[in-house]
Amino acid sequence: MQYITPSFRLITSVAVVAILAGCASPIHRAPVEERASTTQALRLPPGAENAGKPGYYTIKPSDTLIRIGLETGQSWRDIAAWNNIENPNRIEVGQVIRIVPPVGEAAATAAASSVTGGMVAAKPVTTARIEARPVDGKAASAPAAAAASVAASSSSSAAVSAPDTKPDVKSADEPAWTWPANGPTIAQFEEGKRKGLVIGGKAGDPVVAAGDGRVVYAGSGLRGYGNLIIIKHSGDYLTAYAHNQALLVKEDQAVRKGQKIAEMGATDADRVQLHFEIRKQGKPIDPARQLPSR
Repeated sequence: MQYITPSFRLITSVAVVAILAGCASPIHRAPVEERASTTQALRLPPGAENAGKPGYYTIKPSDTLIRIGLETGQSWRDIAAWNNIENPNRIEVGQVIRIVPPVGEAAATAAASSVTGGMVAAKPVTTARIEARPVDGKAASAPAAAAASVAASSSSSAAVSAPDTKPDVKSADEPAWTWPANGPTIAQFEEGKRKGLVIGGKAGDPVVAAGDGRVVYAGSGLRGYGNLIIIKHSGDYLTAYAHNQALLVKEDQAVRKGQKIAEMGATDADRVQLHFEIRKQGKPIDPARQLPSR
């Protein structure tokens, strides 16, 4: 029989205890990583606490400030200022932004508009390529619940005073429009499909402002519209002029009814045309029901 010394037994016992201790207390990073993932998952988009409130808008995929401004009846520069957005290209899905002036600042904004045209200190977007829905509206989504709440509250009083509640009925505060181009109408407004009229013509034909107002956008950053001009008018009205070959006005410029603002073209279109929209509180209405007979 082999004799085992006491010192060997002691060394063996120590080794066994060390192995068992290592198995009972493994060292790894999984719990730390799991906690980090949980913390990240709990992060909410900016402004999430205002989701669903009147006067706020939740950003959806492919949204841009330019499109949000068009669909809510606001200048994208104003929206950027109200939300302290320095870079208009850095917005995220789920972010909730203000689309009406902050309480106490509406009067100041109106006063500034009368003096300077309402221009705010936001960096212009001149070269950005922006995801957007086609001009025929096939991929258009419903307005945000916040914007709808604002529109509903302002339209309810009109419904009481007038029996005809169609959204494109001419209201008292609507500008006296003029036709933006002299060519024939080649496509009519279609609810949910086409958001305006399509007017034909030849390249270089004059495009004029349909009413007095201020240019809130002039550029090509909204895909599907080509070279686009958006004008904000009195009350809640915007007009949009798409597919131009040349733009003759700049953002923040005041324009008069009948003033030449662009030349007709075919940018982002398959033929020379003017796509013309009238929007009230961001909602497209039928221009044919608002423009004078000709």
